[in-house]
Amino acid sequence: MVAVALAPLTAGSDVDVGGATVRLRQDIPSGHKFALMPIAEGATVLRYGFPFGQATAAIAPGDHVHSHNVKTALGLGGDYRFGTGEALNEPLASLLDGPRLFDGYRRVDGTVGTRNEIWVIPTVGCVGRTAERLAALASVSLPDGVDGVLGLPHPYGCSQLGDDLDGTRRILAALACHPNAGGVLLIGLGCESNQLSALLALIPEERRARIRTMGAQESADEIEEGLAAIAELAAIAGQDRREPVPLSALRLGVKCGGSDGLSGLTANPLIGRMADSVGEAGGSVVLTEIPEIFGAEQLLMDRCVDRETFDALVGLVHRFKQYFVDHGEPVSENPSPGNIAGGITTLEEKSLGAVQKGGHVPVTDVIPYAGRASRRGLTVLEAPGNDAVSITALAAAGATLTLFSTGRGTPLGSPVPTLKIASNSALAKAKPGWIDFDAGSVLDRGMDVVAQELLDLVIATASGAQSCNERNAERSIAIWKSGVTL
Repeated sequence: MVAVALAPLTAGSDVDVGGATVRLRQDIPSGHKFALMPIAEGATVLRYGFPFGQATAAIAPGDHVHSHNVKTALGLGGDYRFGTGEALNEPLASLLDGPRLFDGYRRVDGTVGTRNEIWVIPTVGCVGRTAERLAALASVSLPDGVDGVLGLPHPYGCSQLGDDLDGTRRILAALACHPNAGGVLLIGLGCESNQLSALLALIPEERRARIRTMGAQESADEIEEGLAAIAELAAIAGQDRREPVPLSALRLGVKCGGSDGLSGLTANPLIGRMADSVGEAGGSVVLTEIPEIFGAEQLLMDRCVDRETFDALVGLVHRFKQYFVDHGEPVSENPSPGNIAGGITTLEEKSLGAVQKGGHVPVTDVIPYAGRASRRGLTVLEAPGNDAVSITALAAAGATLTLFSTGRGTPLGSPVPTLKIASNSALAKAKPGWIDFDAGSVLDRGMDVVAQELLDLVIATASGAQSCNERNAERSIAIWKSGVTL
């Protein structure tokens, strides 16, 4: 019922779409939609063959279709059905014609890292700057085999209660177990709610040999002591070496931010091809941003491998919708101003593009915020759509490389390599320091060719090639704050 302008179109021009000619009645910006046939007021409007909203006025062929004449149909609840298995029988759009390998670091817990770094993690915001100072000082001299030292400050860990404090503690513990960290220094202050002992208790015993702790209030010189601990960890990590490992060892995070009208045509399905390739190899893919699947969640539910996984996903979606309502917000409080400017009209439309990042990989698990992915296939992770919070949650879940689609551009990165995939070529050309890959070229060169190039980049990055966020030192964490502050 609608088509998307791949470039700016002028009112009065004739556009050929699928053999039919439509005369445009208004100017159509790139990434925005126009009607192919009459749409009655109150009628359901379709894109990708699925509903994305309801017409608020009669729409004629050639009219601009956007937020001025289409509204969301989302609300609380949802009538979901357990899949019949048809979606699970869809073939993966894999690019693999044989085994693909990357050079990674094998860890004692069976995971494989794409980096071998020392991470300095504070328990509380009061020593966040201390963590950064230590990382900067220690980075001056490192043994061969250590890729760097990374400080991960945050503002939390004190004046928190209950589940809110528990969430902070669990996300930090999960990061301390990340396979990209060849060693971790945990820095406490001493008087904070998030005590070092409680945090350490969440870290498995086999990981403890690569963990050091320091209490700043108890230390005669926290800088000297911290540098000594990092040097000790670096000496251990410096003995690690990359080795060829199968693509099945990759844990791939998938994320979108600042979407535009082309995201669902280029970048997101392109990332879906990467997900299918990793899934076909037997690897793990992690998808989050739960509010940005509202309106398209049934597509994921149809791929749940069993009733237990389906029920878990239904429960997660219901809880997240209720979370919005409990805070006095509609469940459709999205898209963002940048999304709207880029041509996204409703949350349903954004979601229909966003779920494509998971490809056709079967949904094998649903995990809570700060949970760690442990199964092959597609894991759905509880986290909000906020870019910084969700990419941190993906890293904490064990993603060793994240693919981040964007139609608007952002320099943001997580602790792991975060490849930015531009949905349009104009963005890729305008921001080459931010963007790792131009998915807009799909429109000219075809999906298969471009997807193979992206897979090659994924493997090269997993093997050590730096992403833009790494070159720019855009590597930070953000924690989901859900409770009161004392």
